[in-house]
Amino acid sequence: MTATADFWPLFSDHIRQLRTRSERLFKRENLDLLAIHSGQQKRWFLDDMNYPFRANPHFKAWCPETQLPNAWIILKPDTRPTLVLLSAPDFWHTTASLESEPWLEAFHVEHITSPEAIEKLLPYDKKNAAYLGEHIEVAKALGFENINPDPVLHFFHYHRLFKTDYEIACLTQANHIAAEGHIAAAKAFFNGESEFDCLLKYMAATRQGQNEVPYNHIIGQNKNASVLHHWLPDKQPQTLLKSMLVDAGAEVCGYAADISRTWSAEHNEYEELVAALDQITLALIDKMKPGIEFPFLHQVAHEQIANVLFAFGFVSCSPEQMIEDGITSVFFPHGVGHSLGLQVHDVAAAQADERGTPVPSPTGHLTLKTTRTVEPRQVYTIEPGIYFIEPLLKKLAYSRNKHVVNWKRVDEFRPFGGIRIEDNIVVYRERNDNLTRQTCLDAYAKKVTGLA
Repeated sequence: MTATADFWPLFSDHIRQLRTRSERLFKRENLDLLAIHSGQQKRWFLDDMNYPFRANPHFKAWCPETQLPNAWIILKPDTRPTLVLLSAPDFWHTTASLESEPWLEAFHVEHITSPEAIEKLLPYDKKNAAYLGEHIEVAKALGFENINPDPVLHFFHYHRLFKTDYEIACLTQANHIAAEGHIAAAKAFFNGESEFDCLLKYMAATRQGQNEVPYNHIIGQNKNASVLHHWLPDKQPQTLLKSMLVDAGAEVCGYAADISRTWSAEHNEYEELVAALDQITLALIDKMKPGIEFPFLHQVAHEQIANVLFAFGFVSCSPEQMIEDGITSVFFPHGVGHSLGLQVHDVAAAQADERGTPVPSPTGHLTLKTTRTVEPRQVYTIEPGIYFIEPLLKKLAYSRNKHVVNWKRVDEFRPFGGIRIEDNIVVYRERNDNLTRQTCLDAYAKKVTGLA
């Protein structure tokens, strides 16, 4: 997905900041060259077809065009970055046309006619050079010994947490595109359409196919809303539609939106539970300030969900006891959020510094992907959930805590599957920007629920 024209002044400053980071890395690690490989096509086993191409995220940080197999970014100290493009004649496949792209001004551009020709643009002595990419066999064939060195990866991963204005603009536009998809899927749901048809309406609204988006769209109706990654949408409409959970995003120049919304077919107690979880999401976002440790937000999420489980009559013991006995984890089994950027679950969320010092997960919450302290210009999702997941409920039913659960009440909500509300948040020193609530999605939700 190409960004709008007003992005490119921001892109120029983005590249300037990346170059400043790289210069410091060159000196620290005594490097003369970094070769960042976009990647190459992968063939299906025993077939002549390829998997959809996914560019190396380190390449995407420098290049906004994500469909460039066999391309390279070559970085050298005190030198303009070089973008190497494969320009071989190809009448079998569609190739990206970049001649008039304004962002090319940030690079010295070289063209090669075969993937192997990259060797001519690399130094013979690669003692102080490093390769960043997935294809280890390519790096070795080119003579690299320094392949994906940890100090380099840790450095880039850590600094990727802090977003430039260009990156925030890409994430903002991705949220607006995804919001249009969510509204289209919701309208299809209220018209009684199947999961698959809701998916088609989502893609039509976003103008992004399944191979263009940052992750497979999750659209689950009724009990399927309890499957955290429901990636096989039913093509037949449900006999009686009760609920729908949509976890779906969009991508702009390699940057991801990751939004979840849940809808009730009727005005009922399930819709009230959705509204209660929505308030938890907003309360958690309000607490996400610089200096807050992300595990603290996860703990607060469990406390808030425990209060809701008690208030709705699902569990009769105190919220404190629910958390201590792990009961809240039955209804909320995943982490409260994650960093977001060039990858949906962006890197370095459990990294304390640019040297890669790990920040371990708190005891009992190993699914928490983000464990570091929140800082300004970082982007996170906040996504609490309440689910009625059969295997987890079955395990609880055979545990010593089974007597504190109102199983009749739980049975009333099993057919609805579950609820997740997820927003994308930019943290600043004095405020948070909720990229998701800036879209038309929030106004649509209020209209549907009668709160507008």
